[in-house]
Amino acid sequence: SVNDLLIKAIAAALQAVPAANAVWNGESIRRYSTVDISVAVSTPVGLVTPVVRGVEKLGMSALATTTKELIERARDGKLKQKEIEGGSFSISNLGMYGVRDFCAIINPPQSAILAVGAAEQRPVVTDDGALDVATVMTMTLSSDHRVIDGSLAAEFMQALKTRLENPVLLAL
Repeated sequence: SVNDLLIKAIAAALQAVPAANAVWNGESIRRYSTVDISVAVSTPVGLVTPVVRGVEKLGMSALATTTKELIERARDGKLKQKEIEGGSFSISNLGMYGVRDFCAIINPPQSAILAVGAAEQRPVVTDDGALDVATVMTMTLSSDHRVIDGSLAAEFMQALKTRLENPVLLAL
């Protein structure tokens, strides 16, 4: 799914910009060696964010299976406490509802959340100045500036953009 591709791209970008794979622990920054990403899931009792662990080690098929199982258990109210704890980063995707853009609120103690809007066909100007149509989506990063300041956020977003625009990089 698109969400699985986004999760994989976020993991690859966090590996490329490891300073962004961290949290504020109340007194200092704690950096993570693994990439554990929370996925926002709407349930009958409210929003929950199960954590997909070790995303950097998962192939796309394993990632899709893991994410699907977590989302199903979240919607059925069957997540274990350890499945919603940890992680340094969250993704909230409202694109399937036709939402173009929005701002998401960070899940403490995580340091960032990526709000993902709908993929839409929009007119774009190509490198040679021609008008074309491309699939475009808006992503908005909210970050805890004690961990990820504006400069680091920009570096992460550029790494993410590069990987999404060149998905073959995710297979390397």
